[in-house]
Amino acid sequence: MYLFHIKNFLKNIDWVLFISAILVTLAGLVTMNSFVDNSRFFERQTTWLVVSILVFFIASFVDWGFLKNTRIIVTLFALSVGLLSLLFILGSVFKGAQSWFNLGAFSFQPADPIKLVIILLLSKYFSRRHIEIANIRHILVSGFYVFVVFVLVFLQPDFGSAIIIFFIWLGMVLVSGISKKHLLAVFLIAVVVFGGLWFFAFKPYQKSRIISFIHPLTDIRGTGYNAYQSTIAVGSGELFGKGIGYGTQSKLQFLPEYQTDFIFAAFAEEWGFAGVVLLFILYGTIFWRLLQIAFKGNGNFEILFGVGLCILLLVHTIIHVGMNIGLLPVTGNTLPFMSYGGSHLLTEFLGLGMLMGMRRGARAVHKEIASNEMVGI
Repeated sequence: MYLFHIKNFLKNIDWVLFISAILVTLAGLVTMNSFVDNSRFFERQTTWLVVSILVFFIASFVDWGFLKNTRIIVTLFALSVGLLSLLFILGSVFKGAQSWFNLGAFSFQPADPIKLVIILLLSKYFSRRHIEIANIRHILVSGFYVFVVFVLVFLQPDFGSAIIIFFIWLGMVLVSGISKKHLLAVFLIAVVVFGGLWFFAFKPYQKSRIISFIHPLTDIRGTGYNAYQSTIAVGSGELFGKGIGYGTQSKLQFLPEYQTDFIFAAFAEEWGFAGVVLLFILYGTIFWRLLQIAFKGNGNFEILFGVGLCILLLVHTIIHVGMNIGLLPVTGNTLPFMSYGGSHLLTEFLGLGMLMGMRRGARAVHKEIASNEMVGI
């Protein structure tokens, strides 16, 4: 009986999705390894990978149906707001942002797992209101919940995570069936909000990043330095790259933060265009499998969670790659599964594990429906 449960559990795992995510993570590990001296990034990330895999399998075994309870979702949201507020008192400042809790042996960035809470909150909210989503009231109410978290993250300041949270909300609102006139209203509101942020909230360095995006070569020794070095790294990889461990831009420290914010550029320099194509195939596989699993969910909540998780990873990928090739401003976003960091890696594998747990419930429901149809019920 025990072996039967284990067999069913393993059958429930989408191995194509899991292996694709692992391969992307391994590509990141190889890129951040110096192969010359001890690489603390490589060693720490290897530990985080092992922990993340354990979290994935544990989460895959859990029945997440209890998250449909409104009280639990509201409690998670309240805890998230409290945790983000606590950062302003107990948080550690790193590179000008007070977005980390320093726990001694490791640091923890709450904005990462809170993105999952936002997806759960919106999945719960829209799953019960999908029929009347055309009513702009629901767009405004859901937007208010997300806006609270957005402001707390933005004030840290963590502009990159704040933008991701906004796009999670926007993507899930669109999937939920917003009308075209309301879509136009949302974009007009976004323009007004951006204008207000530009004149009253953006710090000088944030404005400089956006300006350097428009004219990146005007200040390559200042605000445009990171973007300039990143584009050099990507272009120098040419067709087949310089070889693993031979990336001069990253290993000689011309490219800053090559293990986090600019790991795509470091990878492209060493693996070239051919390696980038393979990497995009892996990411494409991940997004494809996420959507396949999502649309086979046994209810609107599971479907919306799967789509929301795909939006989270897709937006992270687009923004990271965009800023690495000079098409988007440098916002400090990580590349899913690939960049260095335990908080985001744990969150990503936890999200995949939760989807596997929901998939098990979906399989049971679909199997029951199929059986009923066969016997004519």
